[in-house]
Amino acid sequence: MAIKLSNRTKLIKPSPTLSITAKAAQMKTEGINVINFGVGEPDFDTPEYIKKAAHEAIEANFTRYTANPGIIELRKAICDKLERDNGLIYAPKDILVSPGAKASILNVLTAVCDVNDQVLMATPYWVSYPYQALLANAEPVYVFTREENGYKIEADILARVIKDSPCAKVLILNSPNNPTGSVYSRQELEEIAQVCVDNNILVISDEIYERLIYDDLEHISIASLGAEIKEHTVVINGVSKAYAMTGWRLGYAAGPSHIISAAGRVQGHYTSCVNSITQKACVAALNDEDESIETMRKEFWRRRDFIYDTLIKIPHLTCKKPQGAFYVMPNIEWYLQNNKAGIQDAYQFCDQLLEKHHVALVAGGAFGQTRTVRFSYANSMDNIIEGVRRFTQFLEEIKA
Repeated sequence: MAIKLSNRTKLIKPSPTLSITAKAAQMKTEGINVINFGVGEPDFDTPEYIKKAAHEAIEANFTRYTANPGIIELRKAICDKLERDNGLIYAPKDILVSPGAKASILNVLTAVCDVNDQVLMATPYWVSYPYQALLANAEPVYVFTREENGYKIEADILARVIKDSPCAKVLILNSPNNPTGSVYSRQELEEIAQVCVDNNILVISDEIYERLIYDDLEHISIASLGAEIKEHTVVINGVSKAYAMTGWRLGYAAGPSHIISAAGRVQGHYTSCVNSITQKACVAALNDEDESIETMRKEFWRRRDFIYDTLIKIPHLTCKKPQGAFYVMPNIEWYLQNNKAGIQDAYQFCDQLLEKHHVALVAGGAFGQTRTVRFSYANSMDNIIEGVRRFTQFLEEIKA
């Protein structure tokens, strides 16, 4: 007789972004020219100065376990970064270094959530947020957002959701946003902050795309808006996106010391410390930054402009202009309702697009927004041009 799985794992589904990437990779091994817009990973190499620091750590035999929350040198570098870039003052004891920002979020949720606690998040949401809440024995609760507002949480709607959610404890806020590319303004954050302080809600502020902002906009951390909201916020960040270090696996949490200490105890039994070489490389990433990071941002900006300007010219397709990250999320509802291919939802749309035109997108249902698809423009300009051409051709073929 097979061993029965836990009820918790029965609720957990595979990541749609990883699934589409795996399928695209398999097709490529079969010799098919697939253009993959599914993966949320910079297509640049890790900058040389960061790799140099890693080599130096290896040569110095810095290869043993480190302190669970991270080496003190790195935690000080994170404190310096938060003060320099965000106007936030933290001490090393307020910092927990984890194997990826994903782990940072799960450590914090596990530290603060009990059974039946509720974790609020916008729809659309990053694919892992609901499952992270479930893994922490909490309940995900979705906050409705409007396309015309860039799918951003509005304070009055948030207040109503909290009123209707008697066990609301945490709000996950993501700016710049995956999957929409939206960036919250100072006023929007101030209004959300007031609602959270008034209702004693902890904000987990996922700022992993902080450095990837366009149109000369400013990233604002909600924790910087006053002492009260700072005490109600854990800031999540890392090096994967801005520094092209996805495979190095390092994220961090900064927040009230009692929460960070508890999250550290959780991590001590889940994963323990981040690997030592990555930590040394990240000290260099934060302290010795060169022009390569800005070069990457400008290239993402150029790609954003092209893909958005091209998509909005497609008849019957609507799309909000992304202001950050490297995603764009067009609304394909008209084509779902008016097609001759028998396509009934975005999942079927993406399946047929991949099979017939070899373009991989993620269906919006993976993010809780069923009328959309998500492009990642972390791809070469040649691939973007050809991929959007194939996408447009597919829409022409299926429209009724």
